[in-house]
Amino acid sequence: TVHAAARNENITIIFINNAIYGMTSGQMAPTSLPGQITQTSPYGREVNLCGYPVKICEMLSELEGPEYLERVTVNSVKQIKNAKRAIKKAFQNQIDGKGFSLVEVISSCPTNWGMTPQAALKWIDEKMIPYYPLGVYKDRSAEKKEAEQ
Repeated sequence: TVHAAARNENITIIFINNAIYGMTSGQMAPTSLPGQITQTSPYGREVNLCGYPVKICEMLSELEGPEYLERVTVNSVKQIKNAKRAIKKAFQNQIDGKGFSLVEVISSCPTNWGMTPQAALKWIDEKMIPYYPLGVYKDRSAEKKEAEQ
């Protein structure tokens, strides 16, 4: 991913960030929050042992290559519509040959978080979004339009 972004490869990545490896029974992921309990971190993620969570949009935004980076969530109807817009833009960039786009989608995993779906949506608001702020991290097309004005 990092090298593809640096080269501005003409691909789109939809990165689902639910802070856990949910498909394999809930192990700690690179995006698990500090203190977050998982199957492989029963006392919570210890940053002195496991390091800090990877903030992919912030990391890739430091590179010259990427065309478009945005972090969205899907915890409400309004946010789902926003995520749809971001994903559509990313694929349009690819169709237009503009280069690398990544949309990070903050999502829930109620089963492996050990929560009800409603509690998981609240946890996204209270824990995930403060750590992983939503927004556009890079949009070279928008930057070019602003420079032309």
